[in-house]
Amino acid sequence: MPLRHRALALGVELIALSAAALVAIIAVLGRSANGFAGTDFGSSLLPFAGAVFALVVVGAGLLWLWLRLRRWLTARFVPGAALLALGIALAAGWFALQDEYGRDLGNFRTLVGGMQEAERVTLAHQVYASYRRSDLSQAQRLLERARPYLPPVQEAAGAYGIDTDVLMGVGATESSFLPRDSKDGGRGLFQITAPPKAAVELAKERLGVEQLDLNDPRHNAHVAAATLRHYFAEMRGDLFLGLLAYNIGPKNGGLLSIMKQYGARDFATIQPYLQNLPRDYPIRVLTAALAARLWRTEGALPRYEQGDNALRIQGVGIPGL
Repeated sequence: MPLRHRALALGVELIALSAAALVAIIAVLGRSANGFAGTDFGSSLLPFAGAVFALVVVGAGLLWLWLRLRRWLTARFVPGAALLALGIALAAGWFALQDEYGRDLGNFRTLVGGMQEAERVTLAHQVYASYRRSDLSQAQRLLERARPYLPPVQEAAGAYGIDTDVLMGVGATESSFLPRDSKDGGRGLFQITAPPKAAVELAKERLGVEQLDLNDPRHNAHVAAATLRHYFAEMRGDLFLGLLAYNIGPKNGGLLSIMKQYGARDFATIQPYLQNLPRDYPIRVLTAALAARLWRTEGALPRYEQGDNALRIQGVGIPGL
């Protein structure tokens, strides 16, 4: 066999085995992290360390066996080792698509992400629980009512790098897709009140206009998306804090000022200091965003508690998170 073919076979072999090993490592560590969860040294930390040590030993043993098997295979059929490695990778890929592996991956993310990932998971389940308590028939009527506004919302979301379903969630929470001028000064589809000047100027630039008409759903959506982009940047990409900052607005220095006042560093630590409405706002928006995603992908809003819907909905994931 030409040298370049041997090199190609070796490359396929290395890539396939590396992919399979990565799936296996995540599965083992994720399952171990879940099985030995806790802070007790004897029942949690030491067994987990033992599992990691066993993973290293088993991995070294499997590598030794592979090298011997590879020598035997290539002596009889040069691409044999590469084909076997590809088969192992395909089997690992099939396993990675199973719900069980999804749970292992979630445990692994919590293990690596530490406190931040644990907070993200906790807040995500607040959203799932809120969806479970929702009046799904009312939510379906709202989403049907939102259909005419989907094109400008999609346009605005794409223009400013905002998840479309998140922007839909903001619209649902702000106006229930019944554009109007409210008593507290909110205007139009997204109930625009006091958008940052930079966001207004950016929206004008993207729309190519000198004056905005907030009664125009397209203009309104652009201002909302530009404002979200502004607050997401201010909150360093934190979805929950960005939505909270959007709701609080610039009054009294905005969310940054409140966080500095109380020494809070994230959504979990600022929640207890807020009144009910702003505190619940990100959860309400993301519940509506989740409903919008399910409606768009499945054409229906499945009940969370029926059958395996809970795991399936969690597999769909919360928009933007």
